[in-house]
Amino acid sequence: MDYKQLVKQCLKGSGEAQKKLYNDFAPAMLGICYRYTKSKADAEDMLQHGFIKVFLNLQTYKAQGELGAWIRRIIINTAINYLKQNKRYSVDLSYDEMKLHPVSDENPQVNLDAKELANLIRQLPTGCQTIFNLYAIEGYTHVEIGAMLGIHEGTSRSQYARARSLLINWINIRNEENKQKRYAGR
Repeated sequence: MDYKQLVKQCLKGSGEAQKKLYNDFAPAMLGICYRYTKSKADAEDMLQHGFIKVFLNLQTYKAQGELGAWIRRIIINTAINYLKQNKRYSVDLSYDEMKLHPVSDENPQVNLDAKELANLIRQLPTGCQTIFNLYAIEGYTHVEIGAMLGIHEGTSRSQYARARSLLINWINIRNEENKQKRYAGR
């Protein structure tokens, strides 16, 4: 069954089709949710809220683009709304202009696997983490991010620069620690 047909079956109320749609897309969408949170439980909560919106709005899907991309947009918007509405995150979701570390033009030698990098990104302050994910991973522009979050484009840029600076610093520290371990092991 192709996704166009699956969507039609979902709209007719087929529980089996809804389960298939969920099972096909939930693992990838959970990964997206997890990038925006600090806990697996919150990511799962975001995912559930997102899929409720997917099923409530499925009739608006026009089958002109990829279904996964349409679902992804809903999940990302749900994640952002979740962060804004959840007290634990809304306190941290600060986009104040703050003194930034200068962003280095150097690109550190990155010897991280995807899981390690994801863990570093999750350690960023929530505002930086959100903007880093939206810009560097999801591919939104700073103008789009500003509109989504209700902030100025420049604030998005500065928060991204702060996130990038922190990540470069952490990667450099990690690389230095690994280098020292290698020399100590000789």
